[in-house]
Amino acid sequence: MEMHDLCAIAAREPRCVLATAVKVEGHAYRKQGVSMLLTREGAMYGSISPGCLESDLQARMERVLDTGRLEFVEYDMRPEDDLSWGETIGCGGLIIVLLEPVCGELRSILSHMHTHFQSGSTVELTRSFYNQYTRIHYVIQLAEDAETQTSLYPSPVAKGASLGPINKMITVDIPRLSLVVIHPSEVDAVASSSGESELQRDGLTDPERWDVPLQISARYEPKPRLIIIGAGNDVIPVVRLGKSAGFRVVVADWRETLCTAERFPGVELVRGFPCEIMPVLDIQSRDYIVLMSHQFPREREFLELLEDRNYAYLGIMGSRTRTARLLNELPPLKHLHSPVGLTIGADGPEEIAVSIAAELIACKRAAAAAERRNVQRGIAHATDGHLSSSR
Repeated sequence: MEMHDLCAIAAREPRCVLATAVKVEGHAYRKQGVSMLLTREGAMYGSISPGCLESDLQARMERVLDTGRLEFVEYDMRPEDDLSWGETIGCGGLIIVLLEPVCGELRSILSHMHTHFQSGSTVELTRSFYNQYTRIHYVIQLAEDAETQTSLYPSPVAKGASLGPINKMITVDIPRLSLVVIHPSEVDAVASSSGESELQRDGLTDPERWDVPLQISARYEPKPRLIIIGAGNDVIPVVRLGKSAGFRVVVADWRETLCTAERFPGVELVRGFPCEIMPVLDIQSRDYIVLMSHQFPREREFLELLEDRNYAYLGIMGSRTRTARLLNELPPLKHLHSPVGLTIGADGPEEIAVSIAAELIACKRAAAAAERRNVQRGIAHATDGHLSSSR
């Protein structure tokens, strides 16, 4: 589950805790920077492990909510002879998890993040701890040039350092942490820049071993949009799998009896003919588009309007012969995949939906990797049996 989703869930959950993996070493199920939400009612959204840590985190959630204190928790599964976690741990790494009560300032921060996500913006969230971790700064800023992958990295505070352009900055007083985690090499710099007296360095064996910095930043991408043109029955499983794969799904169709909330619950719906929906969709460079209306004239009209647009992916349902006719006399379209979906011998709507979802995931991951390396690369594993960037 993406941070985009967690921010939306936090807005409707009155009592919840945000758990974030702020440090990961060795083999782990999820990467550093991943978060999940725990509620007082026992619901868990997202995951940090395959299920081996969540019950322990849930047990700590009550104390975090009752005291209003942040808490750092260490899970060290590296010793081979340590069987205390049972046979289901499946990791063997070190994970440091930060638990934060979602209230007041943090709730406001998550709300602002969700607004940015909805507008398609990348967001960077920075947490800075001061005064023996009794004060915390939350900073969010747009990070349009950030890496596309969610990442968490240390950014130590230095004398006279600026936190950069800030869209929103909140400082909140919190009670002393149950675990004081201070990076000794950064103590003097933080004390100087914050105007506080020198912090105590006694009893820092565990924090030194954890090496958790005093300032951590995480970059989060908005969920990419999956725009499906068509609202037939075969679109339903594609929508379901698209949502599960981390896409923000939009279904567009001119047939009002098909394009309904009853058929597509929890999905954005846009009704109208291609010339009417194009201004509403406002297609952007990170959008994924799939044509599944099976209506030749309408799809042709949509493709003509798509000529000068930038997007990440264009998949067309149908045979190569049909697609060739559809594209006849049109300029070459970018990022074209036809027939849509990976070649897995799919038969029937459900299996075809699996092939489409698999190709979408492959293209999304490859695009993220290419952006990180700032190199344009093809997606060989995602275009097997398909035409790409050509008719």
